[in-house]
Amino acid sequence: MVSSQGIKIAVVGDIHDLWDHEDEAALKALGVDLVLLVGDFGNESVEVVRSIAQMDLPKAAILGNHDAWYNATDWGIKQCPYDRTQEDRVQQQIDLLGDTNVGYGKLDFPELGLSVVGSRPFSWGGSAWKNNRFYRDRCGVKNFAESVDRIVAAVNTAAYETVIFVGHNGPTGLGDMPEDPCGKDWQPIGGDHGDPDFEQAIAKTRLLGKAIPLVAFGHMHHTLRHTRQQLRRAIHTTSDGTVYLNAARVPRIVQNDGDRLRNFSLVTLQSGRVSAASLVWVNAAFKIVSQTVLYRAESIAESIA
Repeated sequence: MVSSQGIKIAVVGDIHDLWDHEDEAALKALGVDLVLLVGDFGNESVEVVRSIAQMDLPKAAILGNHDAWYNATDWGIKQCPYDRTQEDRVQQQIDLLGDTNVGYGKLDFPELGLSVVGSRPFSWGGSAWKNNRFYRDRCGVKNFAESVDRIVAAVNTAAYETVIFVGHNGPTGLGDMPEDPCGKDWQPIGGDHGDPDFEQAIAKTRLLGKAIPLVAFGHMHHTLRHTRQQLRRAIHTTSDGTVYLNAARVPRIVQNDGDRLRNFSLVTLQSGRVSAASLVWVNAAFKIVSQTVLYRAESIAESIA
């Protein structure tokens, strides 16, 4: 049953091994209805994924490029610290997540009246098709067109007309400045580093008549490589009511004056639309100590802490 306050969603940005048992307690203290995890749990960090899989909250997750760090690229394979002939840590993560893993899939949430659909897992971003062998062998896809088909096929099996998309990287079309949600912030500076197959799949989903209130992703960290004068823009909105959220606030757990703080992006859905989004930092007592409003319907972002 959805409360009169709407649906509260926590989006957990790139974890990079910064996850512990207190995260579940913090999420429960925040009273969230759904947890979305956008990948990069660590460099094939099986134990982190195991902990997340055991979390007793409604959740959906997608795997990121770091979650196949020692398998997707020739460079990574050469750096692999374990015997790949004896264990497959990518598959271990997939098995642990089970149905929670929505990469090229979907998960229906009857109690919330919505479906979560995942884009292409393990994404490194950009307009070039990368890691041919890995995607062919792991996912059975050989190019962007086949990837679009896989995402849309998942949409077609969704039980609900309201669809939330989760990706590791975001789609193209959100801007080409380095500070944009998927903007390229390394040399040569500038350019859209989003996933073109993700953008095309979203467009095809709209043609199916689905409502898309939220597209959540990470990968492109909030700090910019080429400057410390500004941060990456976390929010992009479109005239059809979709809110795009880059939740990659890294590092997501920090020490501050002896307290251990962790961040989550909180999104509220009301009447099938995003009414608010904010970045919160929670302390060891699971109290919000800082909150930055990223989006309010008919409002601009502002800091309130």
